[in-house]
Amino acid sequence: MKVLVTGGTGVVGRGTVTELLSRGHQVVLLARHATDDARQWPSGVTPRNGDVSDAASIRGAADGCEVVLHMVGIVEESGEATFQRVNVEGTANILAETERAGVRRFIYVSSLGAPQGASDYHRSKAEGERLTRGFSGKWTICRPGNVYGPGDEQISLMLRLVRSPSPVVPKIGDGDQPIQPIWWEDCARAIANIVERPDLAGRELDIAGPEVTSQNDLIERFGRITGRTVQTLSVPDFVATLGSRLVSLVGWDMHFNEQQVTMLREGNVIPKGGDNALTTVLKVQPTPLDVGLRKLADAQPEQLPSEGIGSLNRKRYWADIVGSQYSPETLFALFRTSFNDITPVFVDAAAEPRTTSVIEEGETLTLALPLRGHVQVRVAELDARRTTLLTLEGHPLAGAVRFLCEDRGAAVRFQVEVYDRAANMIDLIAMRTLGDRLQSHTWTQVVENMITRSRGSAPDGVQHDSASLDEDEARRIEEWLKEIMLRRKRAENAEKIAGRPEERLR
Repeated sequence: MKVLVTGGTGVVGRGTVTELLSRGHQVVLLARHATDDARQWPSGVTPRNGDVSDAASIRGAADGCEVVLHMVGIVEESGEATFQRVNVEGTANILAETERAGVRRFIYVSSLGAPQGASDYHRSKAEGERLTRGFSGKWTICRPGNVYGPGDEQISLMLRLVRSPSPVVPKIGDGDQPIQPIWWEDCARAIANIVERPDLAGRELDIAGPEVTSQNDLIERFGRITGRTVQTLSVPDFVATLGSRLVSLVGWDMHFNEQQVTMLREGNVIPKGGDNALTTVLKVQPTPLDVGLRKLADAQPEQLPSEGIGSLNRKRYWADIVGSQYSPETLFALFRTSFNDITPVFVDAAAEPRTTSVIEEGETLTLALPLRGHVQVRVAELDARRTTLLTLEGHPLAGAVRFLCEDRGAAVRFQVEVYDRAANMIDLIAMRTLGDRLQSHTWTQVVENMITRSRGSAPDGVQHDSASLDEDEARRIEEWLKEIMLRRKRAENAEKIAGRPEERLR
């Protein structure tokens, strides 16, 4: 089956496209940057660049398709991207394109709170539902609850707050507002089931996870997962919306807008006596909340240099070791299997329960850093002599660290390369005052420890240099790191499409 998917680049969209491909379907991906976005899948995705708010740009996108799956939706307005233009007019435009192309099935992904919600977002989704009911063919409306997964904007935020250096975590209001989150892969399976079931025409399906939770409960669960003990502090609604930048000064990233606070206050659960179609209609076995949260703890997205601020810096620390008892390959294997022992005592590379400190491709390492709490890096590539680790969301730096061993004549060189920008303005200030010195001390000590482990000596000691890269150099590094990330994602998606998803439980 050929399916036109709009909005296939968000948390739900990425999972749904992968699920459709795993079932043998073809996907036409309609997005503003579809050509670039489609690179994360090995095959089966035809990119179509277009913007649903611009009717002319999407004309022809639905040609030859049997189903249109409309998932585009914004939860926060920015510039010309308003709820009216994207969520309402965008839905009208894609419905018109569906009718023009003669496609007889249309699936609209709405929101669990749309029928009764008072926020502008929920009202715009409710209007999208009204437009969908006017479609001349077979339509189905799907209303997911809070979807959590890599890159979600709410539950992942709570995780980052628990991992922050502050012993106090803010919560909106009393923290008891009920939500019923659904794991992103469960949501993707449910939507793929709808695509394959024309018998669901005319149905409005609420789908949510198996458990009702709240901010208070999630913070407590994340405390157990991360091994951190935190207290909560109630933040009034007006502080959460108007004062989010102010509270970020103390290390809190509270990116809540007025619409999100309104949605949180309303609650987001299947009404009492209502039907959770996830299990009753779509027959998806839901992921228990604790299992999903443990997966989420290791599934935060990469934070590339292009997402940071300031100049892109390159720092190198190395030593040419004479008389090493090990070949470059053996010395590097010693490094990656003893990473926590080789890092300085104030850097804990096994900071959370059930985490690994061994460098293996695809693994996520969680580090406890002074003044930064718990931060994460992902092993994006690995071979016998080198590895590249990418920073993840929540890290003070946006970039990568590369470790390598290589022959230098009669010597063996062990080198650390760092390419980074500060993640935000607060981290930029922190790096300039203390962070740069701490970072330099950390990597210098790592190189010194490797000299000791080699049982050789470094006559010139640990050497280092640093530079701010010019535009051309920065662009080359950004493209290199982006390609590493995409290669890893393609491999990961290929495994899922082939039916061999690699589950890494904490």
